[in-house]
Amino acid sequence: MIGYIKGQLLSKEEGLIVIENGGIGFEVHVPDPGQFVTLQDGPAEVEVWTTMMVREDDISLYGFKQKSDLMLFKKLLNVNGVGAKAALAILSVMRADALSRAILFEDIASITRAPGVGKKTAQRIVLELKDKLADVPGLEQADTSFASEENLSGGDIDARGEALQALIVLGYSRSDAAMALSKIKEEYEDPQTYIKKALAKLMR
Repeated sequence: MIGYIKGQLLSKEEGLIVIENGGIGFEVHVPDPGQFVTLQDGPAEVEVWTTMMVREDDISLYGFKQKSDLMLFKKLLNVNGVGAKAALAILSVMRADALSRAILFEDIASITRAPGVGKKTAQRIVLELKDKLADVPGLEQADTSFASEENLSGGDIDARGEALQALIVLGYSRSDAAMALSKIKEEYEDPQTYIKKALAKLMR
């Protein structure tokens, strides 16, 4: 298995880069070639975390700039109905930390922004991975004590739930809005206070 490559970036195109190491050019499928250095000044050295997938008719390398992205890619592959193409598509529209938040806060809409990923697939990803992110390094495990739908109802939390819906109407994703609200530890009776404090965090 090839778990890591360090070498000269020779070319890049949509979804693919070529890295030269030891006289061999490795084709590596990547979620976003733009993450890597430009070729304006000629070949440049890059480092890529990789995993190899072997099938009867194909051997492919998949690579990521961050190890956390690679680990989350592998976790996505363990979800029923998610293949390498879908997993790569998801990580092309959101980095590992953003995907982690979307899974933790059950933000189905953000996950379905990936090409070819439907609502049912996104729901399976959330269901199967929500409790399996603790071992992925570098991810900020958000405080979800106020983030779930169950906790955003009843008593003083009603105001927090109303604030969540208002932030979504304003154009923020459910995961980003829920994370901002989860950082507000004080309790308030009016949603306007939550909205004001959450917006201050979102606009930093």
